[in-house]
Amino acid sequence: MSASISRLSSRMAASAALMIALGSTALVPNTAQAQLAGMPTRDGVPTLAPLIEKVVPAVVNVSVKSKEEAQDNPLLKDPMLRRFFDMPDRPNQRERDNVRRSVGSGIIVNAKKGYILSNHHVVDNATEITVKLKDGREFTAKKVGSDEATDVALLQVDAKDLSELPIGDSNKLMVGDFVVAVGNPFGLGQTVTSGIVSAMSRSGLNIEGYEDFIQTDAAINPGNSGGPLINLKGEMVGMNTAIVGGNGGGNVGIGFAVPTSIVSNVMEQLIQYGEVRRGRIGIQISDLTADLAKNLGIEQSEGAVIQRVEKDSPGEKAGLKAGDVAIVLEGKPVKGSGDLRNRVGLVRVGTTITLTVIRDGQKRDFKVKLEKLPETKEVAAIEEREALEGARFSNPESGEGSGIVVREVQRSSPAWQAGLRERDIVLAVNRKAIKNVDEFEKALKAGGRQVALSVKRGNEDLFLIIQ
Repeated sequence: MSASISRLSSRMAASAALMIALGSTALVPNTAQAQLAGMPTRDGVPTLAPLIEKVVPAVVNVSVKSKEEAQDNPLLKDPMLRRFFDMPDRPNQRERDNVRRSVGSGIIVNAKKGYILSNHHVVDNATEITVKLKDGREFTAKKVGSDEATDVALLQVDAKDLSELPIGDSNKLMVGDFVVAVGNPFGLGQTVTSGIVSAMSRSGLNIEGYEDFIQTDAAINPGNSGGPLINLKGEMVGMNTAIVGGNGGGNVGIGFAVPTSIVSNVMEQLIQYGEVRRGRIGIQISDLTADLAKNLGIEQSEGAVIQRVEKDSPGEKAGLKAGDVAIVLEGKPVKGSGDLRNRVGLVRVGTTITLTVIRDGQKRDFKVKLEKLPETKEVAAIEEREALEGARFSNPESGEGSGIVVREVQRSSPAWQAGLRERDIVLAVNRKAIKNVDEFEKALKAGGRQVALSVKRGNEDLFLIIQ
């Protein structure tokens, strides 16, 4: 049975059959364990009922109407085909409008101002958003702002007597902590499931532009999008956004939530600007691996290698150089290129950050003032390839001592994908200078599975990782 990662909003169609999913509930501890953990009991049995009674009024159902571009459907054009399928000769208004209806969940986070968090993919392209409370009241919501890269949206309703859910600190979560998911699966209304935190800092799933997910086995299903993941204190620690589902798209015990460390940051910017204004350093980076660290003589096991610094970028102005290895950002270790990219991308434009790097074996701190991220540029890693194939080299015409010249690079070859280009000058392998092609080949063989090339391209210095 194949599995796929999917969003959690649920689409409704007139011809769709009613789907009911039974989520598995995690085992709760015995009475003694529950009392030690501060969990309430009723008739001597541990229960989450008081917690649920408190938080559920702050979770809402979000119903969305949106228009999709009409597909190139012959039924919209050919009267003969329409008659064959017992349809009117001309499309009706609903077909022409191509209205899509979907449902999801939301979280009231500010009762006074009527702010409600949900997912971007729930309300994207919405023409009408309706919010339904647990007490049955319905309100039309306006979209304050939405951020596709983190899948966070902020709505607002004009309503009184709302309940709100406090926002907790997701950074305090640990694998094994009990959590509760509340949402609107398959449009069934408020549904509660429980589980544990299965993993933290999940990334590389290609669901969103900035990924640092909480993974949980609490049963969540299509329609849970935008609902909260709650700790046993009754605080929201994440917002449910995606699942790994089977062929039917239902829950298989692997769900993902955007942590509040990201949600809170995005919400503040949406309130202030109506959008997220991401900062940029202007560098290209890749992961520091054990092999590369060994070749570079670095004891650090985690970090991000700076491969290129853009001209006139904040990074160049601060003094960063290709070959620097970023290990600490704002006092917290850098786990890899994705970690650095996520954290920088969520810092506001104009903020000055402190980045600690290793250069020539020494730790150095750099103050970098972030600038606005252009739409066409992001802090990103250069793709790594398995071999240095598809490139021809020669010794420099000026003689030995100035590196070797890249004479030709075949497009789409591993050398091209690693970043090498014609007329590049390769000066060193793993920071050890080379004089000719023979030394280059020997250095590649001695470097193991992964090597770093110091490259000169015009007036620019590059640091390319070759696997």
